[in-house]
Parts: sequence; structure tokens; C-alpha cells
Amino acid sequence: MTQPQCQHAAPAGLELSPLATDAGWPASLADSLHAQGVWGQDAWHRVSPSPFVLSTQEAQFIRDLGPAVWSFYKAVNHLYLRKGHEWAKDWLDRGKPGWLADFSRMHFSKQHLPRLLRPDLILGDGRMWVTELDSVPGGAGETAALARAYAANGMNVIGGADGVPEAFARAVTDVAGKESWTLAIVVSDESEDYRPELQHLASILRAMGYCAWCVTPQEVIFDEEGLWLDNGEVRAPIDVLWRFFELFDLRNIPKSELVMYAAKKRNVAVSPPYKPFLEEKLALGLLRHEALADFFADEMGEHYAFLKAAVPETWVLDPSPVPAHASIPGLTFRGRPVRDFLDLAEASQKERRMVVKPSGFSPLAWGSRGVVVGHDVSQDEWAQALRSALEQFDHTPHILQRFEEGRRLEVDYYDHRTGQTGSMTGRARLSPYYYVIGDEPVLAGVLATICRADKKLIHGMSDAVMTVCAEERCEGGEPERTSPEV
Repeated sequence: MTQPQCQHAAPAGLELSPLATDAGWPASLADSLHAQGVWGQDAWHRVSPSPFVLSTQEAQFIRDLGPAVWSFYKAVNHLYLRKGHEWAKDWLDRGKPGWLADFSRMHFSKQHLPRLLRPDLILGDGRMWVTELDSVPGGAGETAALARAYAANGMNVIGGADGVPEAFARAVTDVAGKESWTLAIVVSDESEDYRPELQHLASILRAMGYCAWCVTPQEVIFDEEGLWLDNGEVRAPIDVLWRFFELFDLRNIPKSELVMYAAKKRNVAVSPPYKPFLEEKLALGLLRHEALADFFADEMGEHYAFLKAAVPETWVLDPSPVPAHASIPGLTFRGRPVRDFLDLAEASQKERRMVVKPSGFSPLAWGSRGVVVGHDVSQDEWAQALRSALEQFDHTPHILQRFEEGRRLEVDYYDHRTGQTGSMTGRARLSPYYYVIGDEPVLAGVLATICRADKKLIHGMSDAVMTVCAEERCEGGEPERTSPEV
């Protein structure tokens, strides 16, 4: 079998020239994102004429955050695979089929961890909050495209013009264990909205000389020697299969059992690994749990206090009765310890500044689906959300998290639907992308999503403004290590 020829003569990035007017430049940016396939047909949103500028302290906090998040993933992996703390492992296993939990414990993958880390940060007043962690995130392709576009117009961005594809390629090289490899980014039908941006990212990698393709599961071929890519343009053995599908959906993914078999036989490297316990929001509840404080402090060292301070108070909505002499750790209501989560059903609008979220392994656990913001619904709806979450604990655990509101800020934008520029008061979610190379998380870029200030949930809605982040220029030496209070 001959190896594929993957080099392409023309670069796949956005080729834009600076235009004379501010209105012309963002319009050109939006048109190019669409024309080059970064956006799907219906995936338009507003764009900014410039990157979102972070203070030196904010940018340093994001740089410090990568090693802390990586340390946390290693700690959760150790927690799950070692003896002890069975109650925590029971929480992580809730709702998972036994065959998948058994597979995640197999010796061949014990040390395998996600190589792409993306925390979601809410930019608050004087600090940042880590509200979620994602190891199967969208947005990397758009981050790469936007960074190239702004850099081509003389603007500095965190990670540089090619931060995402370069770090991605280095991470894949690390996973493959060799310099020459074939990468298949496998996107399921459930995740098809992200296929355009990942196809674009794969095209950038091919332009850089790598053999990288974004494919459907149907384009993966199996034989006893491993997995093969056969998409009509190339047929080649797959060295690294980059998983862009959720583990709850495995039964609907064609050939998923064959991928698992090939991974177990070490015929292909799969990243992120089939470890559903690393994809649960309730892991943040474990980080904040008093009973695990010593464990995480020992495992994470200085990173423990740093990350814990950045995570809002989070609890796992477990309906198990609390002993008469105890209470739910860290949770109080009207000045008294809480022994039953349903006590919170009586909370007033001011008192229920909390969020209920499905933890993971569910179609409701991504893309802001299934999220209930307490002070954004009626008291009856809030009480029902708590009851429903507790009733679903055995098959779909939920978490309860303090709602931390982002600070109000102004952002300029271009709206393709009206052809007009404008300014919007909004709140920002920052999504840094860290690719892990060896034992080091490398910050490749930071995507900013700004939604109208009246929106409680920040995500890539059509009237959101999407851009990447830059750091303010300043004189002097390197900033010191930061805390969440920035």
C-alpha cells in the first residue's frame, strides 16, 4: 500500500487584504469565513473588526490555568483508577453502561488523557470563573481561521496566526509517536454542525504538509491490521483517530466497536480516550468536595488552590439521604446548613442564583441544552428542575452550581444579515485551547464569545459576537503568577 500524498500547494487559511473602512474589513472577514467553509450554511454569527483585548493579568491567568487544568485531569484519572474513594467513582459511573466503564479501566489506556483541553471562562468583575471543562470541544477550527485572518491584517492574537494548527500537529505527533502520520478527525452525525470548521482545520494541516482529514465514521475502514482511511481522495492506514463524537452516542456511531477493538490492540491511537469519567461536569463538584481536599492537594500541589478558587461552588445533585448528624458539605440556605437539596425549592429569585446542569453522558449535557438558571425561571419551574435532576440521578446525574455573572462590556461588530456595523453591551465567555505536548499544555489560542447582556447563558447564538483574544501591550518584564482575582 502506497502512502498518501498530502501536501497541497496553496495554503488553506483566509487570504484577506486590509480594506479602507472598518465596515469593509469585517464584512470581508464574514464573507471569507463562509466562502472557505469555516461556517456551515446556517452557522452565521456576528464578527468583530478586531480581537478581544485582555489585560496582561487576564492573559497571564489563562496561561497559568492550562497547567492547573492538566493537573486536574491527571488527578481525576488517578482517583478513578486507584483504590479508595469508591463513592466518588460511583458518582462518575452513574448512567454509564458497564462495558464502557470496563473498557475505560483497561491497562492499555490507563495513562491516556485528552490532548485538547478547553475550559469555559466567564469574565467577571476583577476575576475569572471556570464554569466547565471540555475535552471534546468545538471551536478550534474557527479559532484557527479567525487568528489567521486578524494576523493577516496586522493584528496580534494570543497563540499567533497558526497557534491552533501548529500545536494540534505537535500533539498528534506526540500521540502517534512518530513524525509522519495519518490523522482522521472523525465527526459523527450528532456533531455534524462542527464538521465545516474541522474540515477547514484539516485543510490547514494538509497545507502544512501533514496527512490530515476530517471524515465521517463511514469513511473509516477496518481490517485485522488496524483502521484505514478511505474517503475517495486518499486510502491510508490511520495512525491517530481524533474523536469528535460523544461517548453517550457510541451505539449510534457506525463501527464504534471496531474502533475500540483497534485501540485495544494498539493498532490505532484514539484521542481523547474512551474515558467517560473524564467528561463529567460533576468532576468540578469533586474538586470542591471537602472529603477529597487532601487527595487533590497531594495530587495537584500548588495547582489545587489555584483551580479550586477559580471554580464556582459546585455540588452533585445526589438524592441519597443525609445522616441526621450531617449536612451537604458547603451548602447553606438562609443561614442554615442544607440536608436536602429540595430545601432550595423555596428559594426566592434572589436566593436561587444557581444553575442546574446535566453532568455528562447525555444529549442534554452539551451546547447549553438542559441547563436551568434559577433566577431566570419561576419558582415552580425551579422546584421542578431540582426534583427532575434528583430523580434522574441514577442515569443522568446533574450538578448544582453558583451562578457567576460576567461583567458588562462593549464590543463592536458587523452583522452579515443587515450589512451594518454596530456596538453591543454584552458579557463574554472565553475559551482557551490548550494542546498537550509531552506533559505540557500549550496555549494555542483563545476564542471569545460575547452575548447580549440580558442573556444568562453565553454560547454561539446567531447574534453573538465571535472573535479571538489578544493581550494588551505593556512595558516591563514578565507578569507574576496570578490568581482568579485578576
